Amino acid sequence: MAQGANVTDQSFGSLFEEDYLIRNLGQIAHDPEIALTELVANAWDAGASSVDIVIPKVLNGNLVVKDDGHGMSSAQFKSRWMKLSYDRIKHQSQDVEFPPERAGWIRRAYGHNGVGRHGMLCFADVYEVQTWRDGKGASFVVSTHSQATPFKMDSEAPLERAGHGTKLIVNVQRHLPDPDRIRDILSARFLHDPQFVVRVNGASIALPEHTGLVEKATLEIAIGKSIEAFVVDTTRGAKSTLYQGIAFWVNGRLVGTPSWVVGNAVVLDGRSRFAKRYTIVVQCGPEWIGDIESDWTRFKPTDAVRTMNSAVAGYAAQIFAKLSEEFVDESSQDALVRNRESFKDLPTLARIEVASFTQELVKRNPGINTETLAIAVEAVINLEKSRSGVALLEKLTKLGEADVEALDRLLGQWSVRDALSVLDEIDMRLSVIEAIDKLAEDPTTDELHTLHPLVTQARWLFGPEFDSHEYTSNVTLRTVANKIFGQSVELGAFLNPTQRPDIVVLADATFSIVGTEGYDSFDPMFTRIQNVLIIELKKGKSSIGRPEMTQADGYVQDLLQSGAMDGIPLIRAFVVGHQVSSKTMKEKLISEDGIVRGKVVATTYGQLTRSASQRLFKLREKIPARYDHVSGAELMSRVMRTPSQAGFNLGEQAAAREEAGQSKIAA
Repeated sequence: MAQGANVTDQSFGSLFEEDYLIRNLGQIAHDPEIALTELVANAWDAGASSVDIVIPKVLNGNLVVKDDGHGMSSAQFKSRWMKLSYDRIKHQSQDVEFPPERAGWIRRAYGHNGVGRHGMLCFADVYEVQTWRDGKGASFVVSTHSQATPFKMDSEAPLERAGHGTKLIVNVQRHLPDPDRIRDILSARFLHDPQFVVRVNGASIALPEHTGLVEKATLEIAIGKSIEAFVVDTTRGAKSTLYQGIAFWVNGRLVGTPSWVVGNAVVLDGRSRFAKRYTIVVQCGPEWIGDIESDWTRFKPTDAVRTMNSAVAGYAAQIFAKLSEEFVDESSQDALVRNRESFKDLPTLARIEVASFTQELVKRNPGINTETLAIAVEAVINLEKSRSGVALLEKLTKLGEADVEALDRLLGQWSVRDALSVLDEIDMRLSVIEAIDKLAEDPTTDELHTLHPLVTQARWLFGPEFDSHEYTSNVTLRTVANKIFGQSVELGAFLNPTQRPDIVVLADATFSIVGTEGYDSFDPMFTRIQNVLIIELKKGKSSIGRPEMTQADGYVQDLLQSGAMDGIPLIRAFVVGHQVSSKTMKEKLISEDGIVRGKVVATTYGQLTRSASQRLFKLREKIPARYDHVSGAELMSRVMRTPSQAGFNLGEQAAAREEAGQSKIAA
């Protein structure tokens, strides 16, 4: 720069309007509630145990925020406070520094971008900072009255004061806060830690007296041990959700870090509206001190603690169910707004159906986070588009020339309904093969609830002779099976016996039995059981050996000799596992008076699917990529025509519905 140049000359750098910083602080510079919340959070980050705020009754009075945190030296003030967008995590880490007398305390800091300390600019363009540590400090006057910089230090004076702390003073020119409102908000925002006290005009709010207190309950945990739970509506907490959740106090001290995870159970998704609005404080007496780790970071895994965690999680679930009504409209509207462009393109009736679905989903799952809800609504909107023909038109515009010609030929020879009937049947059969292949290779597969219903519904896997709807479960077969297996299965082993096919749960396998009835050629007035199909699926990575074949042989003979069946049917039993042991006969005939009455066959899942592929003209090889990216569970859901759980998890209610759905599949 040439000598004598004027620093205010615009040719030598940028200039700032005096209100530049205020215009860029957002709500901190315009909302006194947010501004004071940020300043108290600064005191928290400074390791303070108490903060005193004095609010004047009228404009032109002094507003004061004073804390007993670690304070700053003159050099620290200049390098931290006076640095624009100071990165706290980079320079000080995320852990709070405490004064010497609180050296054993543990906290995580709120601040990270150096914005909250400017909260005093909400009330005026000039404010004073007094800060001291180790008995020494300084007083600084900070203002925005500069064109060369967004804010500047107008003056500095040495300060000697015992101890440590920081005091902010501003003459209120605008946005005079309401002391009672500020007291409510700050006490709710920082109520999770009883060792951090915020007073406004000399008064603080005790937890039982808080205006946001929704409910208080006493939970009996064990003999001589009880806890009190307080549910508080924080209403307008600050932006950060760092410390929202369930806070445990023991003898007036915080244990660990508040969160929505209790023990090993996730009580609530921290992103949900509930999580951002409500806080639960659990107060425990001194009798619980023995159940806490020495550093107070967590509870010990004692029986009493496990019982307490279970009780608190259950209580939280009850509270959220009770309060969920308030969130239905608000959450539903938010999800629809996120999808407004797609939503408004729907017909009126479709919009009503989507809105009703959204409200019902929120009502049943109040803890659902906004992102998941928006995704679910998007999926329903896409379904409604498909029903209205919008999606079909979009697909037609994207077809290539070869596909257009093929579609024209298809529609020239088939009606759409007939083509879909054939394609759906082929797709169902191919899906069965792919699902069995994928699920059988997965060691975590629950064969009772996945493989067995899949295989027993697809009897054509065992041969073309079984590819008939005549096969059914009937009262006679059920009675016989109950008689035969009554000695080896537990009560309730028959799953939904009124449905078909029946499934019997054995110790190491699952078993189903169906048959056909027909008129006897010698006595056409009565029907008799003519053919019986037995399918036994082994569990786990099991091998089929001689004992398994002998057991199946016994089942067939027991059925033949039961005397409870009309006629003498031909019984074929298939034992299916992952492999067949060596030196084991894979087929066994059961004869009586030279006539074959039964047959036992050992086969593997792989042999089943390979044989089925041959019978389907090797169509799997012609469309190899169709099922590559679809999981076995999704294919199984498609085949069984049951809803998939893909997309999102809705907590315990969804898990219960999934379990109920699996039982229905198995039946």
